[in-house]
Amino acid sequence: MLTIYELRELVKLLEQTDIESLEVKDEESRLRIKRRTNETATADKAAYVQKTEPGKKAAAVVALPQPEKTPVQQPKPQPVAVAVAEKAAPAAVAEQTESLHKITSPMVGTFYAAPAEDAPPYVSAGDRVEPSSIVCIVEAMKLFNEIEAEVKGEIVQVLVENGQLVEHGQPLFLVKLA
Repeated sequence: MLTIYELRELVKLLEQTDIESLEVKDEESRLRIKRRTNETATADKAAYVQKTEPGKKAAAVVALPQPEKTPVQQPKPQPVAVAVAEKAAPAAVAEQTESLHKITSPMVGTFYAAPAEDAPPYVSAGDRVEPSSIVCIVEAMKLFNEIEAEVKGEIVQVLVENGQLVEHGQPLFLVKLA
């Protein structure tokens, strides 16, 4: 028999996903939960527990909904040249960004500019960095990885927001080399 905690977790799973119905069977019981849709709003709740014969194997069945036809579009990161283009001519922008060193993310993870929420950021635009200077943290799988500048220079621009997901190789900072 399922505990109330397990039952609540199953209901949360149903609420947080597009799953329309869920059926769980074990040796003693069977549970079926069905999401109420507009068509079934007037129908009775479709959640029940039924005893099954002892000695039968446990099984779980999950009915997944059909994928929607509309594609999900995620916002694309804005190139540095576009962000600066409002202030400078396109040719000058290309020259300026080419002469700058990019500190990139060594892994996929979450970018953190500071060691704690209430702490100041490791670096800001205008700060001078050494090769061993820590510039940010990238969290991956609950491991907090300190990212070093690896060059000597001045931070020109921070390219990502605190808490933003970053990809492997994605530029995080632009540095004017000393």
